Amino acid sequence: MPQHSFDILALVEPFSRLDPATRATIAERFELIHITRGDMLVRQGEFSDRLYIVVTGRFAVLRGDAAKPVAEIGAGQPVGEIAFFAGGPRTASVRAERDSVVLALSRDEFDRLAARLPDLWPSVTSRLAKRLADTTAGRCGGGFVPPKTLALCRAGQRPLHRGFVEEFKRHCAMPAGTLFLDSSSAKTHADLSETDAPRQAVHFNDLEKRYDQVVYLCDEGPTDWTQKVLRQADQVLLVADAEASGTTGDLAPNELEKLAASLHEQKNIRLVLLHTRYAPVVTGTSRWLDQRPYVGPHHHVALGRSDDLNRLMRFIRGQALGVVASGGGAFTAAHIGMLQALQEAGYEFDAYGGTSGGAAMAAAFACAVGAEVIDRRTHEMFVTRKAMGRWTWPRYSLLDHSVFDASLAELYPAQDIADLWVPYFAAATNLSRNELVTIRRGPLWKAIRASAAIPALFPPVFQNGDMLVDGCLIDNVPLRSMRELKRGPNVILDLQVPDLGRYDIDTAKLPTRAGLLRQLFSLSGASTPKAPGPQAVLLRSLLRERRDVSSELRAGDLLLSFPVPEAANVLDWSNHRELRWSAYDFTRAQLANSDI
Repeated sequence: MPQHSFDILALVEPFSRLDPATRATIAERFELIHITRGDMLVRQGEFSDRLYIVVTGRFAVLRGDAAKPVAEIGAGQPVGEIAFFAGGPRTASVRAERDSVVLALSRDEFDRLAARLPDLWPSVTSRLAKRLADTTAGRCGGGFVPPKTLALCRAGQRPLHRGFVEEFKRHCAMPAGTLFLDSSSAKTHADLSETDAPRQAVHFNDLEKRYDQVVYLCDEGPTDWTQKVLRQADQVLLVADAEASGTTGDLAPNELEKLAASLHEQKNIRLVLLHTRYAPVVTGTSRWLDQRPYVGPHHHVALGRSDDLNRLMRFIRGQALGVVASGGGAFTAAHIGMLQALQEAGYEFDAYGGTSGGAAMAAAFACAVGAEVIDRRTHEMFVTRKAMGRWTWPRYSLLDHSVFDASLAELYPAQDIADLWVPYFAAATNLSRNELVTIRRGPLWKAIRASAAIPALFPPVFQNGDMLVDGCLIDNVPLRSMRELKRGPNVILDLQVPDLGRYDIDTAKLPTRAGLLRQLFSLSGASTPKAPGPQAVLLRSLLRERRDVSSELRAGDLLLSFPVPEAANVLDWSNHRELRWSAYDFTRAQLANSDI
């Protein structure tokens, strides 16, 4: 049995409490098995006759007919231990995401060990009970395993920029235990020159055990080295020269990209668009993405900007910090103050997203617009231009949308969301399909308009035949959408909306249409009952459909739920500055009293 098996068992829960001598005895009974990428290690419904422990590699957990994995399993983690120890069929299938090595222990071997080692069963059952309790309580952190191996590969027809390679090397050298290998430096590792594929895989896997992370640099073409490291990589970074966007031929996918696409799922392939210098406005991203349906997330990186590389690595390692902003009409002016306070406290956000007014505020910060400028633009749009105060003939909506649309198009550049330096999404409700949609491509202003299309007040946004309206109908706090975009902690900006109030009004005494018209043209000064209008009733109805996101928080998340003052009006934007500064003070106080 290889020496590393002892160390692996020390990290695995069912065996971690055993004394070293007992673990060494158990380790001798394990079998070392090589698994090829794409092979099924276990299948759902099969009898659990073996326990597996991952030495190196990565596995996806699949349930039923779903194509999307529900969890991932990496080095040092057991596979199917609950079904193995408790008895019964496998509850899920487990597929190798790349070439991997596992340790296997049969049930017969375990029974013989249990008969010889009296401490084995008590230790296993106690740890198993804890694991089951944690699973029931939702405390098990499974689902994401940080990638152990990365492959850098050129995208498009231009060579990989050497300046980026050197910068990436320096960046990767900062954490101890990172190895950077290209085909030339690999020659110093004689074992990697093995022609026998299984033995070569052993040597690659040994490198992974000795280092915290291994970064492979692909050759310019699909050489044997490139093919091997693409198979060995947990994630592939396709690096493109963003300045080639003006040349159609330079954008075409190359053979290396096609090979990577044949070996990896979309979520494991990232497109890095490299800029030789930073510019506030980026264009042409969609031309790259349109030709690469196999690419998952994309990132913009400027040479010499360490912030961009740091953000990229946080995304890769599952540590990216996101901010999720809720909807809430005029109340969402509070998000300006909350985000301002967070930025002053040192929070650097890697992704932004929101619903309705929250989508608008998050978009402004994603564009690196300062809080003061956002405040001025809010005043101009809603107070000066009265973007939500112009009634129209109610054929398509109650309000004239033209001022609102023109203001959004003017104040938010009509760029593609994909061109933003920081990832962003707006959540909208697709009434045609009765589902939530997170908009990550297309003109930024139009995404905000769809997310904020309050039904009846504004016309829907029609896109590819679908009818999009305000996202708060389905999810006013799109935390789940952010988690689909990335792994890592999030700051959630929510609003405690005050009650609408009580009204001592007899509905039967509300004026008829004729009565309203008489009062409108009458000089008698007769007043109508002080009941809320249709705008307020509609918005309040939408805001009542709010779920408690506190039960969905994970380690590292921060929920800021600002109590909106009783006197505030969901349609009155004239008090936006008061809301901003009240929320600013609230956030500072919350941060001062938290452990974050």
